[in-house]
Amino acid sequence: MMLKNTSKYILFLFVILLISCAKRGSITGGLKDTIAPSLRTSFPENFSTNFKEKQIKLEFDEIVILKNIRKQLVISPPMKNEPLIIPTTASKTITIKIKDTLQPNTTYSFNFGQSITDNNEGNPLNQFKYVFSTGTYIDSLAIGGKVKYAYEKEPESFISVMLYEVNDAYNDSVVYSQKDPDKKIPGPTYITNTLDSLKTFSLENLKAGKYRLIALKDLNNNNKFDPKTEKIGFIKEFITIPNDTLYELELFQEITPFKAFKPTQETGNRLLMGYEGKKPEANSKPKITLKHNNEILTSIITKMPKKDSLQIWYKPIKTDSLKVEVSLNEYNKAFSLKTRSNKKDTLTINSVAAVSFQDLLGIESSTPLVKFDESKMKLIDGDSTAVKFTTIYDEFNQKLFFDFKKEPAKKYILDLLPGALTDLFEQTNDTLNFQMSTKELEQYGNLKLKLEKIKSFPVIVELLKSSGEVVASQYIEKDATIDFTLLDPAQFTLRAIYDDNKNKQYDPGNFMEQKYAEEVIYFSGEIDVRANWDVEQVFDLSIPYTPPPKTDPKKKKKSN
Repeated sequence: MMLKNTSKYILFLFVILLISCAKRGSITGGLKDTIAPSLRTSFPENFSTNFKEKQIKLEFDEIVILKNIRKQLVISPPMKNEPLIIPTTASKTITIKIKDTLQPNTTYSFNFGQSITDNNEGNPLNQFKYVFSTGTYIDSLAIGGKVKYAYEKEPESFISVMLYEVNDAYNDSVVYSQKDPDKKIPGPTYITNTLDSLKTFSLENLKAGKYRLIALKDLNNNNKFDPKTEKIGFIKEFITIPNDTLYELELFQEITPFKAFKPTQETGNRLLMGYEGKKPEANSKPKITLKHNNEILTSIITKMPKKDSLQIWYKPIKTDSLKVEVSLNEYNKAFSLKTRSNKKDTLTINSVAAVSFQDLLGIESSTPLVKFDESKMKLIDGDSTAVKFTTIYDEFNQKLFFDFKKEPAKKYILDLLPGALTDLFEQTNDTLNFQMSTKELEQYGNLKLKLEKIKSFPVIVELLKSSGEVVASQYIEKDATIDFTLLDPAQFTLRAIYDDNKNKQYDPGNFMEQKYAEEVIYFSGEIDVRANWDVEQVFDLSIPYTPPPKTDPKKKKKSN
């Protein structure tokens, strides 16, 4: 009996031992590391004065790796020769090798943004800064504020914000030049970057003085303004530091002067001329004269769809050279080019998509049209009843529109018989048929908009889809109530533009003229326009845009 009990006891101990061993041998992930690395020590020490070293060593409490260092690292004041930062692989130590001559009595800061992360989980050491001074003290003044785009709803990330010291070497043109001490070209005295914060900036370790404050979407990271491609924002008045002002900088894309490039021959009857700067419109396009020897040739100028180019159309001519003269305001340029025999453009006709009830039925041609025979055009509704119409030809965009009174729940059919359209090259259309339909009134919605706290007139009010596409626009000179009717159901938002120069369009600013962009206000939120609903909405123009919660406008159902 005792032996039997002993055997049971030994078996029990053996089972417990197996379970214990199994537990010790199991693998678990454990808690995820969410702690960022920290600086253990540095040489020279952070915030050192009388700095004379050419190398800095930073040692961290765990293995780190540098990510996106070229974009994240901001050095202020900027250095002409970028320092070498190594290693690019995982390590506990980061070494900075300075390759520039440091300015005397100057505080430098290296802001690493979020580039220093631990090697395992990628936890960033957020906004880590290494600061030193070549003088006897660390400059400690600071300013801050926020950035926004003058026209677009949200600013992009990585906006550079710069201070230029206003001294004997300063003039406004220095923003167009890269800093070069050898050529005595001053650059920004201090610089920071919004990095991923999108909206706010802080300039720190500044010395007292008078400065020009600039914001720049610096696409090529060279600390200079390229007005052809980059946005700029500025404060008109020089600022004095110290102060406790929070600055708001609005960035805009300047309209640079029109400039044409040498045309190229695309076909036997068409030249393509690229341009930069101000985009030509139908009422403000450049004057272009096409010459063969001294003879002026008949030509038509149209816009190349989706390209910054103009098309110069002319009837085929036997020649091996042409001359093109271009003028717009003070701009004048003449080009000579060799021509060659080439294929001809043929006439094709396509419909222009109508996206709303108010849109006109339209067609577009591959070549410019010059003759229209309305006796060979017929518009009927779904009941085969003739519908009266008028035609509107947009030569610059090569589009022909048919204006007529539309009714809800109707189908419209446009027939173009052969010879209804004739282009510059005497080509005519074949038989063509186009259709469009409208919906029942109950399938549309209406928006009644009331503007409040308008500072001045006129105001351009635009109704936009969530994608940013403009659906409708109204020009308001005195009335503060607007009706947007027969809208396809969708989520909409609003944009208001103070048209200061009364030219019925938004105008950006100009840095050299110290002119701000026209003020743009976005509605905070979205407006839900549903089928068979009237929506009433107040748009308070004194309220700046903030990321929306959804609006809850007053709604009332239509009475039938």
